[in-house]
Amino acid sequence: MKQLFVFDLDGTLAPSKSTVDAEMSKLLALLLQKAQVAIISGGAWSQFEKQVLSQLPETAIRSRLSILPTCGTQFYVYEHSWKKLYAEDFTAAEKEQIIAALKKAGAATGYTPSHTWGDIIEDRGSQITYSGLGQQAPLAEKEKWDPDFKKRQQMKVLLDKDLDKFSVHLGGTTSIDVTKPGIDKAYGIGKLRDILHIPTEAMLFMGDAIFPGGNDYPAKEAGAQAIPVRDPEETKRVVEAITACLPDLP
Repeated sequence: MKQLFVFDLDGTLAPSKSTVDAEMSKLLALLLQKAQVAIISGGAWSQFEKQVLSQLPETAIRSRLSILPTCGTQFYVYEHSWKKLYAEDFTAAEKEQIIAALKKAGAATGYTPSHTWGDIIEDRGSQITYSGLGQQAPLAEKEKWDPDFKKRQQMKVLLDKDLDKFSVHLGGTTSIDVTKPGIDKAYGIGKLRDILHIPTEAMLFMGDAIFPGGNDYPAKEAGAQAIPVRDPEETKRVVEAITACLPDLP
């Protein structure tokens, strides 16, 4: 029996940069009655607060929920309030190198748009994220920009050369995430194992980018059972099936 259910956020629990809807919020609260739950995403802590935590019902058992922003480079647990256990932050020199490489890759491929919504490159402390149309782009525009990941795959080829001492992954609808080497969702899975004392084989991971190069793929490579989902609606149906089979925890 699985003891820990791990989710990606954007494209899995909610549309990109959007809040989880009422149905998803209720399903997460129900799952928390029956098991430990974790969410790993490329988003910053503020995105988790806005997209998920603010939407959970008061009755949700937050002490069973682990939050891992920026692809697992940070880890938060709930002990009367949310507490950060660690953060693998970049140095100033590392940030400068990564930002320069992202700008170079965008220019070299011709994928830097003439119109953007907010910053294209965001410093999240332990992760630098490139968003093809800007951080605040409308979802409809984002979904049209790179639905098959081909644009970002071309950029990733260049980034893997220029940032060979870092990890580069594709995620969300327009994002490229850069973290320290070896720190990705596999790293997050390992931290969940060590901190929660739950073996990897007792974890089930759900994400919409479980393919080579996708930022969910390292979770599968780490040994967690992985279920690819197309969108939040498919995630809901999977969670419904899971909760129907699990008894409540004492």
